[in-house]
Amino acid sequence: MDIVDRYLRPGTLQLGESPPLSLYVHLPWCLAKCPYCDFNSHALPRPDQGGLPEARYIEALIADLEASLPQVWGRPVHSVFIGGGTPSLFSADAIGRLLAAIRARLPLLPGCEITLEANPGSFERDRFRDFRKAGVTRLSVGVQSFDDAMLVKLGRVHDGAQARAALTEAAAAFDTFNLDLMYALPGQSLAQLHADLDIALSFAPPHLSIYHLTIEPNTRFATAPPAHLPDDDLASDMLDAITERTASVGLQRYEVSAFARSGHRCRHNLNYWQFGDYLGIGAGAHGKLSYPHRVVRQVRWREPNTYLERSMAGQAMSNDDEVPRAQLPFEFMLNALRLREGFALADFTARTGLAVTAIAKPLAEAEARGLLERDFSRVWPSARGFDFLSDLQALFLPPD
Repeated sequence: MDIVDRYLRPGTLQLGESPPLSLYVHLPWCLAKCPYCDFNSHALPRPDQGGLPEARYIEALIADLEASLPQVWGRPVHSVFIGGGTPSLFSADAIGRLLAAIRARLPLLPGCEITLEANPGSFERDRFRDFRKAGVTRLSVGVQSFDDAMLVKLGRVHDGAQARAALTEAAAAFDTFNLDLMYALPGQSLAQLHADLDIALSFAPPHLSIYHLTIEPNTRFATAPPAHLPDDDLASDMLDAITERTASVGLQRYEVSAFARSGHRCRHNLNYWQFGDYLGIGAGAHGKLSYPHRVVRQVRWREPNTYLERSMAGQAMSNDDEVPRAQLPFEFMLNALRLREGFALADFTARTGLAVTAIAKPLAEAEARGLLERDFSRVWPSARGFDFLSDLQALFLPPD
């Protein structure tokens, strides 16, 4: 039985029309691995190790996509996101070849959002305009901070001046761009956060992503935590300052960590949060695909060299698993409750194949605890639920 036949066999769920489909492409290399990063990223091979295998990796991505086509035949693609790692290490020509190959194989909708992640180093910054010419429509710039001392503590390879220069070029080349900023950094004061916000907002970013520095397992910070991390009260004050100041300049907090001007919300991430489908290609990429009787999660081989070999042999996927029926409510809520506007009850049924009765009890409990609000057609987190999102999401975990 081939993979598509296996996905299409009878099952317990009854899903209707397929949800929107996005494409995620993972480019795993960075100039250096940041000590807080738990993504599948790897330090760039040295020249004596062959350097960046740009051409081979693009070939492997195309082979991966080619082998995946039967799983998504005929489905239009709403967005493409090229993430990493640091995709801007790849040349604009390579990104252009990749996007041409994607367009030749998948029906991209008119106006399809195509995002590329970039870092502020001067080497990558010089490529921003060429990425736009290659077909990228949206740039996401990983600034994290403008404070040189904070950037050193975070292990970043750029400084504040390079960050400012990168944003100047991003604004000149792209109508829509995102700025990533972190807070609750080692030794950071509220005044220092305001200084970062002063600079960030001076660029009038159409989209701003804000992340609390967290110590993740399997990172260098997990084994050697940085000193003087802000306590919970200070971190909460920082988030309050961020929400107040972004609102004052017309950036709406539409998701727990994302702020955007009207018309500039990230369509790709919205599809994740609305429990849409996404095909993931590239080393370590994850995907989620829906079929008439099941929802399937996929993972590609994580180690880049292994991925290169397996993808060219037509075996890029390392494993795939059907999401258990009992797990679907939590998987849906883990995403949908991140949105300020919440979700339509009809979308819960359409995306999970389950009746709303499957979440009736936790919905009632969350409402009684003041964590969410609802009407006859929609559910959304309350202000308290947004502040205690993990507690709200946990109510939808399947019983032991």
